[in-house]
Amino acid sequence: MAGNTAYKLDAEINNVIEEKNAKLPLKRVLAYASTDSAGNLLYCTLTSFIMYFYTDVFGISIASAGLILLIARFFDALDAPVWGFVLDHTKTKWGKSRPYWLWLSVPFGLMVFLAFFAPHLSPSAKVVYALMTYILSGVVYTGIGSPITAILPNLTTNSTERVRLNSWRSNGGMIGYLITASFTLPLVSFFGKGNNILGFRVTVGIYAVIAIFLLLFAFSGTRELNTKSIKSIPISQSLKAVKGNWPWITLVLAFIFYWLGNTARTSTVIYYSEYNLHNKGLASVLNGLVVFQMLSITLLPFIVKRFLKTHTQIIGFAIAAIGQMIIAFSGNSASMVIFGWIVASIGTGIAVTLPFAMLSDTVDYGEWKTGIRANGFLTAIGSSFCIKIGSGLGSFIPSIIMERAGYAANHAQSAASLAGIKFCFTWLPAIFFLVGAIIMINYTRYERNEANVRNQLQG
Repeated sequence: MAGNTAYKLDAEINNVIEEKNAKLPLKRVLAYASTDSAGNLLYCTLTSFIMYFYTDVFGISIASAGLILLIARFFDALDAPVWGFVLDHTKTKWGKSRPYWLWLSVPFGLMVFLAFFAPHLSPSAKVVYALMTYILSGVVYTGIGSPITAILPNLTTNSTERVRLNSWRSNGGMIGYLITASFTLPLVSFFGKGNNILGFRVTVGIYAVIAIFLLLFAFSGTRELNTKSIKSIPISQSLKAVKGNWPWITLVLAFIFYWLGNTARTSTVIYYSEYNLHNKGLASVLNGLVVFQMLSITLLPFIVKRFLKTHTQIIGFAIAAIGQMIIAFSGNSASMVIFGWIVASIGTGIAVTLPFAMLSDTVDYGEWKTGIRANGFLTAIGSSFCIKIGSGLGSFIPSIIMERAGYAANHAQSAASLAGIKFCFTWLPAIFFLVGAIIMINYTRYERNEANVRNQLQG
């Protein structure tokens, strides 16, 4: 009996050593990358097209659409911390984070599909229906998205493999976003044959089925390690991990401004293309050019070898802002608009990727500062919360500006309305990106102390 126990113990030790030193199989890498592909395929469809869908397809006024987006933000302020607490207290035979891709895959696909279903209702009932489906879609997305970041330290203890996983995840997410950005409007036109409600139903339904299968693949293809040794953290302790964690606070604020800027540009590109440039098809072309984000994502590891991560993030914000300014001065030149969009996309590729990698550094800082390692809570706020708050307000703020400027759906726009659309598409994102860059300046001193923090934690 004692011999069997010793044999099992030796086998477990050997497995841990093997997992630490081995290169992860391609299946596990692809499975992890598929999480962001699924998340972006549906959630980016929601954030990029929902305001246009509400106003020009479902028949909700732009003021009501803005109200829906604003109310949803209050729920966003609550659900990300709640999901963080849930992750920190989850214990199953499958792990702490991975099970949520199984449990929530179908609810996620269903809720986003229902958000674009557009049933025949009275004007007031449409607003209630849109509000409920939008909020529930966001809540379930947080349950899908939070584990994507929180699980990374438990997929492998090999730091090189973690970098590899994060790179594949980022590119997987870009593929999901590229599909919805490039093909949503053409597919709506193809399936709808002039009936945009039907077109959106079929298109989003297809996306939902694909996303569900991707999440099930992610669940079956990944494996969490060392979860038995991770202790649950009381809620009060998780909250204490934020106290004095200024690098985390700085990163969260900057990341929110990234999503404000990026969503402002992606949610208004269709309005600008259709009403200002009289070329609705250009929106799909521009959205497809987001592939240039993958260029900067690929080059990012080489860039951070020459610059601090903080300075690289600031450079990303600055390039994105410059691209938006180029568009602002492009007039009716589609080629110049395309050029400016490409420049901005290169910048946003940097600005969207680095914060996910930097979050783990802020978790280390929180542990060094307070003695508490609230990985689930801090990463849930630092990723899903930032995405949802920034994306929601990034659609809400343009809706208010356009409503005040006199926007009228499916009508010729006034000069004031056209000016409002142009401001929301060009200058507003540039302002958000520049504010994000200014906020990041504060992070420099914390990054210079990272080596000291890690040495003390390891010692």
